[in-house]
Order: sequence, then C-alpha cells, then structure tokens
Amino acid sequence: MNFDESPEESALRAEIRAFLDANATVKTGTEADWSRGPADDTEDAARAYMERCRAWQKVLFDNGWAGITWPTEFGGRGDSAAVAVIFGQEASRYDVTNGFIGAVQSLVGPPIMRHGTPEQQARFLPGLLDGSVNWCQLFSEPGAGSDLAALSTRAVRDGDSFIVNGQKVWNTQAQFADWGILVARTDPDAPKHKGITFFLLDMHTPGVEVRPLVQATGQAHFNEVFFNDVVIPVENVVGGINEGWAVTRTVLSSEAGMIGSGAGGSNGFSGVLDLARRYGRTSDPVIRQGLADAYARERMLQLLGLRMQSFILNGRGNPPDPSVMKNYMVGAAERRYDLALEIEGADGMLDKVDAPQKGFWQTNHMGQFGSRIGGGTNEVHRNMIAERALGLPRDIQPDKDLPWKDILKA
Repeated sequence: MNFDESPEESALRAEIRAFLDANATVKTGTEADWSRGPADDTEDAARAYMERCRAWQKVLFDNGWAGITWPTEFGGRGDSAAVAVIFGQEASRYDVTNGFIGAVQSLVGPPIMRHGTPEQQARFLPGLLDGSVNWCQLFSEPGAGSDLAALSTRAVRDGDSFIVNGQKVWNTQAQFADWGILVARTDPDAPKHKGITFFLLDMHTPGVEVRPLVQATGQAHFNEVFFNDVVIPVENVVGGINEGWAVTRTVLSSEAGMIGSGAGGSNGFSGVLDLARRYGRTSDPVIRQGLADAYARERMLQLLGLRMQSFILNGRGNPPDPSVMKNYMVGAAERRYDLALEIEGADGMLDKVDAPQKGFWQTNHMGQFGSRIGGGTNEVHRNMIAERALGLPRDIQPDKDLPWKDILKA
C-alpha cells in the first residue's frame, strides 16, 4: 500500500481544512456535538437534526463541495474518489454531518445519472445535490428482504400511468421524504428478476401512507409504507418498463460498501476507552482484554479502509470486498457495545436521561441490529463473499427462470 500524497493532494487537503475552519467547529467528543444525532427520541428532535443536516449540505453546495465525484454536467465537482476520501478524512474531525442526505445521494444519484432520461436528470438531481429535497428508498417488503427480487408490490399500467398497491418496510426517514425510489412488479408472468420496474415516486401522492416504526432504542427512523391505488406517471419510470432490476442493482452495489466504510468516531474505540477511564476500570484484566480486542478490530477495519484508499489514490493493490468490510464492521460494533455496557456495570441497565451520557451506549447497543439487516443481512453477505471473493459456486436457484406468479410465496 502507498499512502504518500502528491503535492497537489497536500494542497487540496489544506484547502479543505481552510474551508472547514471557516464554516465549522472541531468536535468536542461530548454530548454537545450535534453531529452525534438527534437530541432525544421525539419526532421534533429528529426533524431538527434533519434540518441541521440539510443546512450543512447547503453550505457544501454553496461552496462547491457537494457531489465531489458527481460529473460536472450533473452539478458535481467532477473530481476523483481520491478527493472524496481526503475530504471525508478532514471533515471527520469537525462537528458536521449531512446525515442520511449523504446516503441518499449515493443511492438515488447513480441510477438517475446512469439510467434516467435527460428530463429526469434535470428535474431531480439539483434538489438531491443541495439537500432541498428529501428522498427515501422503497425496496424491502415483509416477504422480500434478502431476496428482493421476490417483491410483490404491484404496479398495473393504466394509460399514461401505473396504479400501485402493496407495502414496503424498513424505509429510512420515509416520514420526512418528499420523493422515493420504488421497485414494483409490473409483469407477474415473467421470471422474478425480469418483471420489475423502477419508479420515482412523489411521497405526497394520494394513497401513500407512512407509518413510523418505533425501534427498541425509542427512535423511529425506520418506517413501513403502504400504497393504496397510488398513481405514478409513466414519465417517472427509470430504465424502462420491466427493466428495473438493472437499475436496482446500481443502487444495491453502493449500499453495502457505504455501510461498511466507517471506523472510529464517538462510538468507536476512543469512546469506549474514555468510558473505561471514567469508571476507573482500565486496570481490570477482563476489561483490558476487551479494550485490546476492540482496538485491534477497529484498527483492522481502518486497514481495510486504507487498502481501499490506496487503490483509489494510487491504483495499487486489490480493494477489499465491500461485503467483507460490511460484515466485519457489524461484528466489531457488536463486541464494542457489549463491552461498553459491561464497563458501566449496573449503570448499564439504565437508559435515557438516567443512564451515563444520556444513554449513549444503550442506544448504540440496541440500535446495532439495524446494521446487521440494512444493505443486506450478514448471511446474504457471507454468500456474496463466498461467491465473489472465494470463487465458490452459487447456490442453486430452482425458481430463477420460473414465472414469478408460479413461485411459492412465503
């Protein structure tokens, strides 16, 4: 691996740091940092946090730092992924975040840029880039999560529109979304991967019902969404009728890597080490062993990220498989959060304002299960590792070529 920066990259880092110094403050590592998330579990707090994220996205946009890798014809900087890596490294020290906006830009932007019409690109990409329009992803269903192609939400052609009926679930921030990317079945006589269409849906359309799902943490950033005779114009189809699986794959290809790219932060090793010091448990041999394990796992995840960085910056080496990074991140977080509650001892049974740091570690511990499911379950990613990284044969899929209507449903 080669992490040496060119003079141009060093100058760029200095430019980024100057922009951040002028527009943000350095993180304190305490509850005072707004970028840690909503202040509490109320909808008002969630909305206030979202608005701060949108405000920061507007600052990025106004100063030319939004859409770093987006082509210039779509409003981006047209820079390489190396520039995005450097910007992310510098921004991680500051009390700023664009929250879920960064995720939807990665999930919604590429399919519209790659498969959308010029009219769709001109209409939807600017609001996505400056944060003025909120988006959500409408993919998973109660009977189609890991096997997304088994989805049953139906879209029936009616002149210049489609009529949609069905249900989606685990839709992040759908309660705040203006638009959503939706996949629905338009040809039940075709094999399950063939009869799917990709839509852009106005979330304010009559018949769209969003129901927040209160999680074990008390927060509700997941939702279930119901469609009752929802009308979508044909002009909102992306990539062609019954050709939506290719568009969907564009979305899915970035999701796992996005989820698995993080290491460190306030809920990382430094946070749990600080917790051990507060409780005076750094001399406890069992706690010390847990801290060493947490450090080693975080460092290994950072090294995987550095392998990816070396490949991006210098074109050297082989980048790690995104599924490896995603699953390793999830496993490391599970052990770290268990350790944090063990350090707190009896205090670990408290929650919210009664708990240390207003229940920061309790919330992380209870919220970790979303990471195990989001972007594909751990088990699905193990299959991907087996097939892509190890070259093992794919699982037999006896229903792959059958008409969807003839497949045994869950």
